[in-house]
Amino acid sequence: MSVVQQREDNRRMEAEMPASQRWSAKTIYQRLQQTVAAHGSRNACSFQLKSGPTDKAQTLTWAQLADQTTRAANLFRSLGIGETDTIAYMLPTMNETIITLMGGMTAGIVSPLNPLLDDDHLAGILRESNASVLVTLKSFPKTDLAQKAAAAVAMAPNVKTIIEIDLRNHLSPPLSWIIPFIRPKVDASHNAKVIGWDEALAAQSGETLSFKESEEDRFCAYFHTGGTTGMPKLAQHKFSGILYNGWCGDELLYSAEDVVLCPLPMFHVFAAYPIWLGCLTSGAHIVLPTPQGYRGDDVFDNFWKLVERWKATFLVTVPTAAAALLQRPVNADVSSLKLAFSGSAAFPQETFKAFQKATGVQILEGYGMTEATCLVSVNPVVGEKKIGSVGVPLPYTDVKIYHCDASGAVTHECGTDEVGEICVSNPGVMVGETYTDESKNKNLYANGKYLRTGDLGRIDADGYIWITGRAKDLIIRGGHNIDPAMIEEALSGHPAVAFVGAIGQPDAKAGELPCAYVELNAGATATPEELIAYCDEHVAEQAATPKYIEILDELPKTAVGKVFKPDLRRLAITRTYNAALEEAGVAAKVTSVIEDKKRGLVAKVAKSDASTSDDAINNVLGAFTRPWEAA
Repeated sequence: MSVVQQREDNRRMEAEMPASQRWSAKTIYQRLQQTVAAHGSRNACSFQLKSGPTDKAQTLTWAQLADQTTRAANLFRSLGIGETDTIAYMLPTMNETIITLMGGMTAGIVSPLNPLLDDDHLAGILRESNASVLVTLKSFPKTDLAQKAAAAVAMAPNVKTIIEIDLRNHLSPPLSWIIPFIRPKVDASHNAKVIGWDEALAAQSGETLSFKESEEDRFCAYFHTGGTTGMPKLAQHKFSGILYNGWCGDELLYSAEDVVLCPLPMFHVFAAYPIWLGCLTSGAHIVLPTPQGYRGDDVFDNFWKLVERWKATFLVTVPTAAAALLQRPVNADVSSLKLAFSGSAAFPQETFKAFQKATGVQILEGYGMTEATCLVSVNPVVGEKKIGSVGVPLPYTDVKIYHCDASGAVTHECGTDEVGEICVSNPGVMVGETYTDESKNKNLYANGKYLRTGDLGRIDADGYIWITGRAKDLIIRGGHNIDPAMIEEALSGHPAVAFVGAIGQPDAKAGELPCAYVELNAGATATPEELIAYCDEHVAEQAATPKYIEILDELPKTAVGKVFKPDLRRLAITRTYNAALEEAGVAAKVTSVIEDKKRGLVAKVAKSDASTSDDAINNVLGAFTRPWEAA
């Protein structure tokens, strides 16, 4: 199928009926019941605590998942949760996380938390969501979730009940016998009641809901968009937007025979909606390898054997994970694989090509965002996949490239290949209601209809979307969003620091790594090493600690005194690219970094030796996401 034909098919579908008529379920629970009726005895979700290809796994059929989801929803209602009340969860990726997600949406509003955040920021999100119930892990070796949960709840008195899930149940003897004797202690200074998950679920009915579920298209989920600056933003999602994501997965990708290997966390919309809801809608089987996903012990070493074990047809990855997988031999039968999904960050062309060559599997790059209830665009399943683009808009999704004034009024609609702000309208965009805090919805919509994403991009002549920059300045490290304000606020607290500019410097493995440029106060002294050590203590999230800090005599600034980050990005590109070329022994260097209207910042590279080939340069710089060209 050509892209032109796909776009025509999209328009035909949109003309036939509204998006909401494409599915009959009004709620997630109704969708679950429909899947049980069609595929009740088939496998729904599987979880391995350990990553070995023969390690113990727990698998639930759709009927069993429905039983557990019903019990969870009834449990939450018994704890006083209503449709406008919030159940938060801070969990690794496992079957119980899916049950909590589904049961929480059914009983009230579910709010996933990123366990990598520090205690203060977790507490801030708990307070912002006004959660009265928190589901987390019981104390367990090699994880501090129970300790972090206790500390966060101590600062969020609105949480009245903590429900603890015990990973011990996923172990076999003799290991399971030992756990009670080696559990780390939890210093609980909160007043919340603590109950056990298994005992609490067992006391509930799994046959029917104990309450009548409303069919109103209500808000059923809050996903935080960072929570890294001390002022978390909660995006709120309705059933309709979530069901739209599931419909897209069913319509374009999955069938009940498919198996999706997903090592990504369920506190992120990518795994929770397009991946999981696509499985829920189609009846496909999702496999969750270890609580930490890709970060789990030996997951990369065992990954291809896990594909063979489960006969996975789809896998979910991010550029950093794909690059790590390329360092391992494909030591198993992976012929069952059809496609790999990626949607967190731009894929370097060389990594994309090498992955396809090594595995025979194409990567499907797409684009989504929490504020749009995720899905926006994807490269065609059948048809040309343009490496580096995020594909074409999905059915019922309208994407515009606008220049807007501060209020959101459109001052100019961009033409083909003209860069502007990416603005989106689709069933997941809730105009005027994107965030729980009404003040944060002000000026967020172009022409009162399109969500202003804050991403800069263009649409080419074939209709493919290209992201060229981020107006929001987010640093994307291996698919994980880092707000540079967190780094800047921390470093600004150092007595020697006058100005700070934090950016993402190019990295061949992570895509970007946080770095900072600093201007000191007059007469003050400090070293980069001292400032990095200061960040280790004061930056709220470990992943956000700068990997490089440089002290400049004066930071580049705008006419009004604001740090001018494009110049800092030029410095970082020049430094990192030249270091990579020197390390590889390639006689070439970056002479300048220019702004290209289609590609963003582009490194101009000059050869120091006439015998240096373009291929030698590309073998080094092709691993980075930002492009280069001959000087």
